[in-house]
Amino acid sequence: MIHQQEAAGTSRRVLAGIGVIIVLYCAALFLQWPQRGTAMILAERHEHAPAAGEKETAPPPVAMIAPFALLLGAIALFPLLSRTHHWWESNLHKFYVAAILGAATLLYYFFWHEHPLDVHWPAHHLALPNPAGPNVASAWGVFTGAVFREYLPFMTLLFSLYTICGGIRIEGDLSARPATNTKFLLVGGLLASFIGTTGAAMLLIRPLLHTNRERKHVVHTVVFFIFIVCNCGGCLLPIGDPPLFLGYLLGVPFLYTLDLWKEWLFVNGCLLAIYYLWDRYWFHPREKKADIRGDEARVHRLRFGGLWPNLPLLLLVVVAVATLSPGKVFPGTGWHPWMYLREVVQLALVGLSLFLGNEHLRRRNHFNYFAILEVAALFFGIFITMQPALQLLEVFGPKLGLETPTQFFWATGGLSSFLDNAPTYVVFFTAAKALTQVNGLADPVAGVSHALLTAVSLGAVFMGANTYIGNGPNFMVKSIADQSGVKMPSFFGYMLYSICILVPLFVLTNWLFL
Repeated sequence: MIHQQEAAGTSRRVLAGIGVIIVLYCAALFLQWPQRGTAMILAERHEHAPAAGEKETAPPPVAMIAPFALLLGAIALFPLLSRTHHWWESNLHKFYVAAILGAATLLYYFFWHEHPLDVHWPAHHLALPNPAGPNVASAWGVFTGAVFREYLPFMTLLFSLYTICGGIRIEGDLSARPATNTKFLLVGGLLASFIGTTGAAMLLIRPLLHTNRERKHVVHTVVFFIFIVCNCGGCLLPIGDPPLFLGYLLGVPFLYTLDLWKEWLFVNGCLLAIYYLWDRYWFHPREKKADIRGDEARVHRLRFGGLWPNLPLLLLVVVAVATLSPGKVFPGTGWHPWMYLREVVQLALVGLSLFLGNEHLRRRNHFNYFAILEVAALFFGIFITMQPALQLLEVFGPKLGLETPTQFFWATGGLSSFLDNAPTYVVFFTAAKALTQVNGLADPVAGVSHALLTAVSLGAVFMGANTYIGNGPNFMVKSIADQSGVKMPSFFGYMLYSICILVPLFVLTNWLFL
């Protein structure tokens, strides 16, 4: 665990690093590099995109899913094995494993992939194989697509929300009764759609853990927190969850997902009811009387610290994410934001939080960078090793015979549980759009029938809760809980919760709404 003094020193280095990044970005603007990237993205949108069948690309062999499967296996098993448990606690060791398996994936494209490859950074183009030697263009295309197009924006958003929310302290110690914990989950579920699942999770997980520090049975509370606050609460607006934001960039109206309020209310309402009844009649009665008395004796009303400057900065992060996409016109102007301006603005807001915020409050929050570094280390490998799986899905997804909302719901959700739910959403969004066009389905939204778009959206958001890696905040909350002394379930132990609680609930959701 990183000590608080080390975290303070790290914050100073982070602040210096942000300053260097801003200077380098200004130099890049002077050289017109970000402007050219935006121009390439806009040019791509005006060019004719060849139909899937006209392309000469070919996916990698199914065996290339092996590095991704091995990485998932390491995440699941290494914490459980006596020989690797202690070694795996180091984020540097996690990065070694992720980087080695990522390198194995890139080596395949470098030496053995003999077909043209779709590359999506900075804009879509074909990387052609080199018959005379290594396929540098193919390997570089996979790396840039995974890291520059997907990983960096993903981690920048998580890092921004994590760090800024770390400067907001909710003090006090409420009685850890079932009703109190249920209210925490309810507030988090409401906030998730408006400040993002990551923002809501980072804001509330520490006060929730502090409130429950006298209780012995806390694991189920954190699991339901991941279910509701990190995932299912975020389906009402595009800023709630990354898949919905990508849908917004693909033309889905900003307020479209508000139409999902019935599904949001049903799923989150059921989860809150299940949690309350389970905690009220099973876990809370099994707490020791001495612990309950200690909890009741330390009750203090909630007080909020660090709202200035962090709350305005948090809202500005949301605004930046919603308005500074290079593929969208900035509201009220004809200007398309420069490539990576969105990420640089987010980092600048982090810098303001670290510079203007109260370091004492961060120390009292036990704030450190361990959890975000753990996510960064593992997801670096996940984003690279999952590229063959996504490429296979792009080719064979339309051939899977998906036709009904039910099929799209479970296909999108099932893969979103293990692949990153944002690119998985895009793949099935594209398949649903093609099906809508071929069959002339009614009521299209951004070219996708309303029923299919609803199914894809719900599957990606809700079923990201099925595993620790389904959505970025899941792993961060697990890491923070582990650091706080709550021994969280293993990868498979967590899935036991999701299979027993979430899957039956999703079956009901399918039956009632799709």
